[in-house]
Amino acid sequence: MSAPSEQRTPTCSQHPQLTDRSGPPSAAAAPAHWLLPASFSCSVHSEWPRRPPLQAGRLLMRKLIAEELCIPWNEVHLQRTPKGKPFLASNLLSINSNYNFNVSHQGDYAVLAAEPELQVGIDIMKTDLPGSSSIPNFFHIMKRQFTETEWDVIKSMSNEWMQLDMFYRHWALKESFLKAIGVGIGFNLQRIEFNVSPLQLEIGKVYKDTKMLLDGEKEEEWTFEETRLDDNHHVAVALGKQEGFVQKDSDVRSVEPNQPQFTLLTFEDLVASGIPVTPEDSAYWDNFCSKQEGPVKQSSHSR
Repeated sequence: MSAPSEQRTPTCSQHPQLTDRSGPPSAAAAPAHWLLPASFSCSVHSEWPRRPPLQAGRLLMRKLIAEELCIPWNEVHLQRTPKGKPFLASNLLSINSNYNFNVSHQGDYAVLAAEPELQVGIDIMKTDLPGSSSIPNFFHIMKRQFTETEWDVIKSMSNEWMQLDMFYRHWALKESFLKAIGVGIGFNLQRIEFNVSPLQLEIGKVYKDTKMLLDGEKEEEWTFEETRLDDNHHVAVALGKQEGFVQKDSDVRSVEPNQPQFTLLTFEDLVASGIPVTPEDSAYWDNFCSKQEGPVKQSSHSR
């Protein structure tokens, strides 16, 4: 499902740093949430930041698979479900056949979350003014995407900018769930309702108090981890049991609210263990650099 804004962004992680493994993949592959700035610098091609989000998301998935499942970069084959969720298509995947990962990109970051046993979906949203529309008109257009209870919370914020911020927080939560279960734009968003808690999120902390209702019933087997990366970026990670999969622990894993969730990666971190997938093609790069860069939307606001 696509976001209501014109931009999409890159990646995040929950545990310190994933390490290389020389032996066979372990059944206890670590969960991971990684974060990569969209405006990172590249020592190879200074033009890289022109179109970072999509490439960053692909590289994040390739790095994750190579380091956690010990599959070489050039042997990683990624495919998408009919609804667009990426997955690893590999005969080498056996003991970690339930390994689940997801990426998102918008604004200034690309984010990735991965889980060895749980369904996972991640979404990042940047709070930004809605194109040429006013905030009240934008809310009117998007009215059917949220329940009355959700709109009451959104509009209870003290000014329009804070209302917009709460809107995008709700949107990230909904997208994270839809991406975790792998459904598309045909899903009726009013079937899911979020009771966000707390109302204010501190930058850098992980919160898992928000609850979801599906068709009016509270979903106890889903956990939603929320993080405010900075003043403008929200990340939501949806975690739920996979159908037909018996989990070792009865509860979805717990994260302490004060534990930093996302590991920030540089471009050098991202490609440190990389192996070229195809031979270098200088003509392709020259053609890429010759393309005109799209205009960057300029926005200003007072809070």
